[in-house]
Parts: sequence; C-alpha cells; structure tokens
Amino acid sequence: MSKGKLKKKGDTSSKISEEQTELVSAALTSSESWEDVWHEWSDADVFREKWDSGKPPEDPKAMTDASSLYFEDPEGKISLPPSLEVYYWRRPADFLINMVPTVVENMVSFDLVTSNHHLLCSELMRWIISEIHIIWKVCNLPGVTDQNGWKPWEHIYSLCKPGKGHVPHYNSYGKYLIRLFWMGCWRKITVDDLMPFDRDNKLLLPASSCQSELWPMLLAKALIKVINTRPHHEDANRNKMLQLSKEMGEFTFIHHLTGWIPEVSSISFPCRRKTWDFLRSTIPEFVHQPEKISRRKLHASRWRRASFSDHRSNRSDQSKVHPKMVVCASFYPNQLHNEPFVYTNMADSSETLRRYTLCLHHSHILLVTRTRVCSLEPPPLPPPLPRWKLFRQKKKIVISDEPRTIPESKPEEFIAVASPFIDPHVKSSSSPVLEQVDKWSTPRKLSHKAPLDSIAEQMETECSEELDHVATEPSDTCDNAADDTEVAAEDKKKDEEVNPTVPDVPKSATKQHTIVEPIKPILPETWVELEDFPKCFCRLLMFHNPETYPHHAQKSLLKGESHQLSAQLKSSCARGTYYLYVDSLKPSQILISFSALLHWGETENVSGSDVPPAQSPGVMQAAPYHWKSRQCQPPIVTIETNSSKATLLRLPMGRHVLSFHINAELGYHVHLWSKTLFFFGDEDNIMSHCTKESLRFTEKATTIMRALSKLVDLFNDRHGKKPLMRKNLEKIYCPKDKTPIEKWHICKAFSLALYIMLCDALGRRMTPLERFAVMALTADPSLLAKAPRAHSPPLHQDSKPLENWNSSQPTAEEVKAATVLQAAFRSRLVRRVLRSSKSVGKDNIQIAAVLSDMWSKVVSDADKHATSLLRNMFEFSDKYTKFSSCQLDEWTKIVFADYSVIVPEKANSWILLFREVFFFAKETLLLPKVYCPVRYCRLHIINNDTREELTKLITRVPPHLYQPNMHGYTFVAEVMTLELPPAGAKWTMRLTGTREPLPKLSQPTTLCTFSVQEFQDYYIPNNRNIICGYAVKVTTPVPATLHFQTSSPSVMIRLFIMDHESEVASATGQGVAVIPVFNFLPSKEEEPIAPSCAVEEENQNISPTPENEIKVLDGSQQEEEGSTSGKSDFVAELSPPPTWLPEHKYLVKAEVLRQSWDLDDSQLAFAHLLSYRETQVFFPEEVIESTSDMSSNEEQCPDVPKPNRKVEEEKTNGSCSSEDTSLDLTKANFLLRVAVDKSQAESIEVKKDTERIEQIKAIKRAWEAAEPGRAAKAWKLRLNWLSQFQPPTSDDDVPVEESPPNESDEACSPVPDDTPSISIEQLRSIVVPPMDCTPYIRRKQDVPTMVDQEIEEIQRRERLEKIQAYQLERDQLVEERLQKATARKERMKGLLKQYDSQQAAMVQEQQRFQDIRTQHNQKSSDSRKFPNNRLKKKQDDKHMDDA
Repeated sequence: MSKGKLKKKGDTSSKISEEQTELVSAALTSSESWEDVWHEWSDADVFREKWDSGKPPEDPKAMTDASSLYFEDPEGKISLPPSLEVYYWRRPADFLINMVPTVVENMVSFDLVTSNHHLLCSELMRWIISEIHIIWKVCNLPGVTDQNGWKPWEHIYSLCKPGKGHVPHYNSYGKYLIRLFWMGCWRKITVDDLMPFDRDNKLLLPASSCQSELWPMLLAKALIKVINTRPHHEDANRNKMLQLSKEMGEFTFIHHLTGWIPEVSSISFPCRRKTWDFLRSTIPEFVHQPEKISRRKLHASRWRRASFSDHRSNRSDQSKVHPKMVVCASFYPNQLHNEPFVYTNMADSSETLRRYTLCLHHSHILLVTRTRVCSLEPPPLPPPLPRWKLFRQKKKIVISDEPRTIPESKPEEFIAVASPFIDPHVKSSSSPVLEQVDKWSTPRKLSHKAPLDSIAEQMETECSEELDHVATEPSDTCDNAADDTEVAAEDKKKDEEVNPTVPDVPKSATKQHTIVEPIKPILPETWVELEDFPKCFCRLLMFHNPETYPHHAQKSLLKGESHQLSAQLKSSCARGTYYLYVDSLKPSQILISFSALLHWGETENVSGSDVPPAQSPGVMQAAPYHWKSRQCQPPIVTIETNSSKATLLRLPMGRHVLSFHINAELGYHVHLWSKTLFFFGDEDNIMSHCTKESLRFTEKATTIMRALSKLVDLFNDRHGKKPLMRKNLEKIYCPKDKTPIEKWHICKAFSLALYIMLCDALGRRMTPLERFAVMALTADPSLLAKAPRAHSPPLHQDSKPLENWNSSQPTAEEVKAATVLQAAFRSRLVRRVLRSSKSVGKDNIQIAAVLSDMWSKVVSDADKHATSLLRNMFEFSDKYTKFSSCQLDEWTKIVFADYSVIVPEKANSWILLFREVFFFAKETLLLPKVYCPVRYCRLHIINNDTREELTKLITRVPPHLYQPNMHGYTFVAEVMTLELPPAGAKWTMRLTGTREPLPKLSQPTTLCTFSVQEFQDYYIPNNRNIICGYAVKVTTPVPATLHFQTSSPSVMIRLFIMDHESEVASATGQGVAVIPVFNFLPSKEEEPIAPSCAVEEENQNISPTPENEIKVLDGSQQEEEGSTSGKSDFVAELSPPPTWLPEHKYLVKAEVLRQSWDLDDSQLAFAHLLSYRETQVFFPEEVIESTSDMSSNEEQCPDVPKPNRKVEEEKTNGSCSSEDTSLDLTKANFLLRVAVDKSQAESIEVKKDTERIEQIKAIKRAWEAAEPGRAAKAWKLRLNWLSQFQPPTSDDDVPVEESPPNESDEACSPVPDDTPSISIEQLRSIVVPPMDCTPYIRRKQDVPTMVDQEIEEIQRRERLEKIQAYQLERDQLVEERLQKATARKERMKGLLKQYDSQQAAMVQEQQRFQDIRTQHNQKSSDSRKFPNNRLKKKQDDKHMDDA
C-alpha cells in the first residue's frame, strides 16, 4: 500500500461536532431485527466467513482497488464513557503512517500501562487494562506451555483458521471476529478497525508498547460492545454497589474473557475476620524456607509445589493448570453520591490507599495473591553455644520492685495484592510518605504529539533494566487446587526497596540492540494489613473456574432466539420459572450464575418518545417450594443485576426443592454448577424425582435392615452378643435425646412396622409359632393386640364358641373366672416372650429356625421391605415425635397423577371439559392443579355427602385434607373461550398427594363428552325479581351441570333448584352462576325400582357412581351390561325387595339480587310489552292490529325478535340455541346451559315453566266463558276511563286505518261501536295520575267515644282475669318445685342409709380379716416355737440319762 493512497484515504476519517458528541455516547445503534443478537461461536462459521467488506462497489469501473472497500460494523460505532470525548475516527492505515499494521507482534509478553496514561482518567479503561494483566498472571505461570496458557490475541480471528494457538492477521478490509463469553456461551462479535481519537490526537483505546499492534484496541472494542448492553440510567441501578460505580457497576471483563463465574461479596470492618478466614482457606500462604536450600533451587521448586504437583502425571489436563478460584478486590471510585456516610468511607479509604501507593481517583480491580502471618525476614538463629555450657544452665532471675507485664505482640496478618498501577519504585509502609506523589492524580507534563509516541531505545532499555529485578522475582498465583502450598520468602525485598538496584549494563550493549525487547506484563505486589484491608477495598470478586465442577445445568431465554418472536415481543419482559432438586447425604454448595439482558440497540425507546422508559434490573429469586402447599416461602437467594452476577447457595444435607423465578427485560441466562448431583429444569422433570425416596431415607432404612439381619442371625447365640445387637438396633431407630415416653412410642411403632413387614413378606397367614417368634424378636408381648391384619387371624381362629353360649348371658362368676384365666395366660405369655428374647433356651432354637425361614423371604427383596418398614414406622409414630432426620425430607415426597382432556376449538363459548367422581380410601392431603391454555378456567370440587363445594383461594383450589366418605368427591372443570384456543390444546389436571394411594375414579374411563342444551330469552322485571324458571324431568338418574349467564356482567344473580317448593341446590355469582353438579332423579310411581343411596333426598346432587347407581327394573326391556358409561356391574347382584321412588318435581330458577339489574327506558318499555303479551288471552282489534304491525316490522328487521306463539313453543321445548335464535342482544337477556353426559341426553327434558301463566290464562278464559262479551266490555270501560287522561290531539294527526280483524283468532272479542278510538302509541303516552284511596279506607271507629263506668268495669275485669291466670300458673310451678325438692331429699336419705350399711359391712369385713390374720400369726409363732421346745426336751432327757 503506497503512501499516497494512505494519505488520500485520510479524507475518510469522520469528524464529529460538539452537538454530535452526545449522540456518540448514547446507546448502541439499533439493529433492524432481533436476529442480529450475537450468535453462538462456531468454528465452521469462521471457516465460511468472508473477510472483505461484504458490499460491492457502487461503480466497479471507477474503483478497481479492493482496499478502498472497508468493512463497517452494522451495529454502528461503540459508545465510550463520558470521561472520554471522541472527536474523530480513523483506521490503522491512517494513523500508523510509517509502520505496517499487525494484529500481534510480540507473542511473549505485552505492556498496556506505559502507553496509556492518558486513558487512566476512565474507570472503564483501567478495568480493561488491569483485568487483562490479571488473567495473564494467573494463567501463564512459569512452566506452562503455550498451548495451555492464555493469550489475549487468541480471542481475535482474522484471515486465520480457528483453533488453539492461532495467530490473527491484519485484514486490510477492517473486519475482525472476537470470541467472548456472553449470556452463557461463547459468542461471535464482529468489529471493524475504526479507532476513536480525541482533540489532542490521542487514541482512546488501550494500546501496547508495540505501536503497530492492534489486538488491544480490537479486544477493547468488543468488550465495550458487551458492556453497552447494560443500561446506564439510574432506574436500572437500584443496587448501592451499582450506584457507587457508574461506569462499571458489577461488570467484569474476566468473566467474558475466560468464562469464569464472578461471585461478588462485600467487605466490612466488623466482618474482617470472616474475610481473613476465607482468604487463608482459598489462596496460598507465605512461609519461610530453610536456608540450606539455594535460591535457585528454591525458585525452581516453589512453583512446582504450588501448582504443578500433578502436572507430571497428566500434562495434557488443562484443568489442573488453571486455578479453581481467582480472588480479586476493588474499591470505591471518587465521585459524588447521595448518601453522606459514603464520603466518610471515601476519606478513610483515600488516606489508607496512599500508604500502599494506590489512588482513590483511579479505582480498578486488584488481584489478591497470598496471605502472610509471619514476618518477611526469617527470625535470626541463636548464636551457637559450646557444649560445656549446655550442662547445668542457670535460670536468669530479674529482680524488680514492680510486677512484670509481658507485652502483647500484635499478630502478623497481611494480605498481598497485585495491580499494574502499583508503583514499584515507592516504598510501601504503614505510615504515610510525604514525598509520595500520585503519578496519575496530577496532570502529566509529558506532551504527546502523536497518538502513540515512539519510545527511544535508551529510555526503553533503561526502563526494562529497572524492572528486570522485579520481573525476575516470581510471584505466586491464587491457585486453590493446592491449599497447603507454601510460598517462599523470596519476594520480601520487593516491597521494601525504595529504588531497586539497576544492574550494570554497558552503554555500548544498549546501543547495539536495534530491536528492543518489550517489557513483560508484570503485576507489582504490596502487602496490606488486615486492619486496613476493609478500609481500602469495598468488595471481593471471586471468579470460579467452571471446569472444576462435574455437574452443571443451564436455562436461557433470548427474545431474538425464541421461536415465538411475536408472543415474546408482546410481553413486557422475559419471565421464567424453573425448579431445583438436590438430594445429598452431605451439605452441598451450588454456584448460581445469573445474566440479564436489559438493553439492546434502540429497544429502550420503542415508544418513540425522547425520554427512555424506566427499566428495572434483572431479578432472580430462589425460594423453597412444596407442591402440597400454596403458601409462598421467603426467598433464600436473590440476585439483582444488570449484567452478570453469581452467588454460592449452601444447603444442608437432605433433600431440597427450590423454585427459581426470573424476570428480565429482554432475556436471561441461568447456569448452575456443583460438585453434588442435582437436577434443574421445568416442573414435570423435577416432580418425577420427588416421587422417589430420599437418600437419607434409603440409608436409614438400609441401616435398620442390616441391624435386624444381624439380630436374626445371632438370635440363638450363646456367647452373649444378642443383647449387644439389640442395643445397637435401638440406637439406630431411637435417638438418645428422647424422653422415656417418646422412646416407648417409637419402640411400639417399630414393633408394629416390623410385624406388618413380615406379614407382607410372607403373603399368607402366620402360624402361632411364627407370631410368637415375632413377639420374641421385638420383645413386645402386646404386639398382636395392636396390629390386627386380615391375613393374620387370632391364635384360636378355628375354635368356635358353643351354640348354647350365643344367646346366654354370662354370670358374674363366669366373668370373674374368665378374667382370672386371661390374666394367668397373659402373665405366662409375657414371661415366656421376655425369657425367649433375652436368654438362651430350648425355645430359642426353634424360634431362631422360624425367624431364619421368615427372614430369607425378606432378604429376597430387601430394599422394598426396608422401605416399607421405615414408612410404616412414620405412619404409626406420633405426629409430634421426630425420631429421624430423614423425616424432614417427607415434606418433599410426593405422588401425582395427571388427567388430560383436549380442549375443543370453539370461540366465545362455554365448555364443560371434565366431570368425574373420585373416591378416597383413607385420609389424604391433596392439591389439585390445573394447566390450561385458556385464561378463564375454573375447577370445582364438591363433597357428595354434604353437597358443599370446597372453598377456593381466589380461583384456585388450595390443599385440602380429604376424608373418606360414602359417595366421593366430584371434580368439575369448565372453561370460557373468549378466543379460539390453539389446535390440539390440552387441559390437564394434576393431583398431587403425600403418599399412595391417590383417589380413584368411579369408572375406568374418564367422561369428557357432554351434550349441552342452551335456552336464551329476554329478561322481564317483576316484583319477585325472578329472571326465569325451567322445569326439568328425567327418566333415569342424570347428573347435570347448570351454567347461567346474563347479558350484563355486573348483575348479582342466584341460580337455585327447587324440588316441591324446597330448595335443594343454589349458586350465586356476578354475571355468571354455576351449579357444578346436581343429580336429577326420576319420579315414577307405577314402576318399582331397586333402592339405592342415590334415591334419598339428601343425596340428590350426587353423581352416579358404583355405590349410588340407580337401575330401573323393567320386565319388557333389560339393560345390557356396560351399555351406559358409569353403570356398575354389581348392582344387579345386590337386589333387595323393590321399593317405590318418591315423586320429584324439579324447577330451575334464577333471581336478581340487590336489585342490581337496571334497565334503561327502551329496555323497560320492551319488557312491559313482552309482559303484557305473555299473559294476554283476548286481544281486541286494535291490539291485534298493533301486534300485526309489530310483527311485520320484525320481518323487515331481523334484529327485532318475533314474539309469536310458535317461537314461544320452540323456546319452551328447548329447541332453539344461541346460534339460531333471533333475539335482540341489545335488550336484557339471559342464557341457561344444561350439560349432561352425551349418552344420557335423551333421558332429560328441560322446558320453560309456564304453570303460573297458564293459571292466569285459565282464569281469564273461565271469566269470559261465564258471560261472553265481558272482555270487550271491560276493554271499552278501560278505554273510556283512559280517554279522560288523553292529551289533546292536533288537526295534523292522520287517523290510523283500522285493519279488519283476524278471523282465524277465535279468542278475540268484537269491540262495541261506541268505543273510543285510541291507538296503542297513544295508550303508551297516557300518564295516569295516582289514585286517591282515602274513601276506600275503612276506619276502626268513625266517632270517638268517652270512657264511662261500664267500660272501666269491663277493662278492670279483664285485668283481674289476667292476674288470676298468672297467679294460678305461678302456684302450680311452685308446687312442682317443692315436690322435686322433697324427692331429692328422700333420695339423699336413701343414699346416706346405703352408705352407712356399706360402711358397717366394711368394718365387719375388716374385723374378720384382722381375726384371721391374728390366728395365722399365732399359728406361725407356735410353729416356730415347736422345734425349740423339742430340742430343749432332748437336752433334758440327755441330762437325765447322764445323771
């Protein structure tokens, strides 16, 4: 490329005016579509990449040079922070005039600090520079090969093949691909080579010391594009940490360059000890080495021990080269804040940072390398002593007049931090240095005439020589793989030297070098005291290496990558709910990473307004979750970020289920890592794992089974090991910290569970010897009395009582004898059982053989029986007694069953989807949950025994403890489809319980086909507020669902069913009322039927089940088996004598509550006309004419209803529906739906209730039949009376032509000739004044009368009669009370006499017992004296003989 062309191309640089500067710092330019979101990285795409500009020239003849077509980033120019003001953009060919641009020139090292002092005013640039240096230091340890190390230019691809160790080439077209980690995966980011410059012609992107290298600028452009996905307004930065750092917030470039997971933790002075303990357990510790090791050997062996102990065995394992965790620290930037306490922290932090050659104005990230608890210099060795002084050493005694106090030495606690911005030439001390000047806080005196000034050879050589001493001293890495790594004290001089010595290099040697070796990117270190560490830094950043975790799972959602793009764009934000399942025998740690996408292009301002809409940061909350409870648990993990953030979730041992609720603006990514096996996904995948037993439960059951096996094997042991085995077994299933009562309950539960397990293992009836063996094994003689089983009969089942004992009553002597015998038998059984369980005897040999035989069947399926043993222990134990930690996992143990129905594709209609009866075998905690694509979906659960619907929590059914009942529970599901549901949509009901068995259906197949009859009519107001009434007749028992809907959704209505004027079912609602299920019963008196529980009146709303099915017995027609769904097969077998069904007369009515249905004037007039026509029998000529005119108008207007009798008959018969009816929907109307089983549609008849109307019409016909022509006369009188209120008519009014009467109508009467002619319109306009009813009111007395003596006498006599009646009643009551008191006293006297007689008898018995005891004592004393007298007599006889 010639120089002329390069200079000519300088015209392509675009200058930016001051007005356009703000636009440069705005958000990213919007992409035209969501498909422009950065795609995942693929090597195949890089192979197929076109590296030219991608656009043909406008005039191919005029432009022949390919270099004139430069690539331009379709996403636009990057936006820099406000601290960097862009003036113009240039390409490398424009500002590297005398150099050949290259992407990378020096592949050994780099320096990003020397040439970028003018960028240190930007926090963003400082973080980019420092984080690239940190990754280089951590990943490129001494001894690491180039293949395993990390090189920043390997993220750039241009005119090269993808792969490890590739070298990108300079592209003259300016197109480069950058590989960065973003939103959970490596993505391809395209950038161009346009570089920003300021007014002073300084490059505003980091550059290396090699001026021709482009990789720092290209990599920085890609990183800035990633950080621009974070919104910059304050609404999205609600976190205090984000507000303290406006340019960076929580953003870290290490995460995007390496894929390591950033975990942020705040640092505070009160919690400095926790921080110190964490750092000591994470990063290496500084220790001294023996002096006999040479420095060179120490330098070679230190790194080998630190991170390459396993490198010899497996050199190809890259996971052992990189550390498990990298720890960094950052501090607050110096900027304005709203909270006053921040300024105090900033002042303390600034003063402390100056001691360690750091500046608060230049906040950045620092690497925490190691800790130190000893001094840098090893302690001096004591002087050698001659051997003769080691004998009889004298103790030095110091005599003082005051007590000696031993000074407490301050512990050595230091933390080493490394940063490229630490000045190695300034000594770090605990006291501030006055000569210390901040090299970046003051304006620099250096002048930069060019964007990148060239560095002189001598100056660069001197700089390299100065830093050679520091570079030769190795620094440790924070490798967590070797926690016990010892770091030598070789680096101790680095922090104490003020001016490091420069080795003597001849000047001639420096002049001979034409190519200067670049400076290695070293990180100077400084030691920070533990007390100053919280003052200097505000947070720790722990980067976890994901390669060290064997288990991981991830979920992501990006609107641009979603297949349902339109649906995603309609929603306000991206939401997701996932579940986490963890089951471990040890405490587990799970690393959770959450990335949120809040800003992309111009999506912030889709409304078109100048002010961008308020955005909230992405939020992820994790809380314990239980499917058996609707109660929301407080979250245990909350991550709120606008970029990427991670946290460490610590869970105790056991099984845990957590729900993750995620909310982000445009997309999110969640990634979990752990060393413990876990499962993360949607609800269906996690619920399948919760049906299994937990690991703690399995381990506990296995341990108990092993102890039982040892006890059974050693049951006949003669070495005394059986008591020890029994104690070990009790320790396993019964903890020591329980009270004696709790231990007794636990032992009883264990005995019962063991007995039931053995019964299930045998699968047959136990013999008496086997039951005795079980009692001996459990040492519980009362076991059989508490564990009755169907297949374990009593010991003497075969023995039957005598026939003459069945009807005889036992006497007192027989009861006493039986009690004595039972007590003796029980005592003998207890002694025998306890003796067999402890000692060794003849019975033990036989018992041991029986137990071995029984146990062999248990061992054949040990896992199953171990689980049933522990499960039965939980069931039999007290609910409040917890004897094992695995009982805490029972709350997450679930069983579930799904029932699905396909939703019909109908729009704007009511659909009954599901109606079935479930039976519960035992008490069950159940949670029904519905999954339906239709928004309006309701589930009703009715207790068929009480006819009550279970309460709902808003629209959902909460968990309920269902009790077993006779007729079960009916589950009814209904939906209202406002729009057409998607094709193949399914409605699913999931029943979640605690344990088996779940409720069972009353029939093998679910009922999902229904026949719906619709009845629609107008609403006519009346005094009783009744909307409508329909009569229902059935020929067989028919369960039906009733749905009532009004045209006005705000009307409070009540739908109820009457049976002989008694209400049997009702439901209320606003605009809609539903009776979920009601069982209509037939009423036939001539046919006997088999009785059933469904015939009773209190069970009328029960659905047909096998327990309450009704079958009509007809000799002419026999029902086939299984002909109707829901019919039972065993009802015919139980056929008691025939009975008669009661007569039922059902009437379905609806009424308006609280007068909530208000009609306007037109609707009221229309309703009055319908009401008049409904009860009218005899129509005069004018009425007929008006009616015929109205009917003719209705024929012209299809929207107006046709009120003829034919339509009324059709409505009555229920043949019309909402589709074929001609009702005017603008008038007040209602719609009644009756849904029954499709197979029973012909068994039910619903018609309009016209009984009251027919009665009125019959009365009118009888009134006319008594005197023909009476109706016409009444009509004449009515018109004559109304004519006096008729307003005067004008002359312009045209008289109405009267049409001849309808001869076919026999009900009309001839109108007399003198009847005034008034049209129907005039009759409606007549206003009748209110009638004066005063003359018709009858008074009690017309004339008032004066009270005389006769009237007073009558009143006095009436009062006396009332008083006498009251006194008589009172005397009778007093007499009754006296009689009761006398009876009580007599009863008490009798009781006292009985007590005295019993006491006297007791004294006599005591005296008799005392006499007997005295006689017995006398006899015993005489018997003791008798041997003594006999012996004395023998002695006397002997003396006599001797004499």
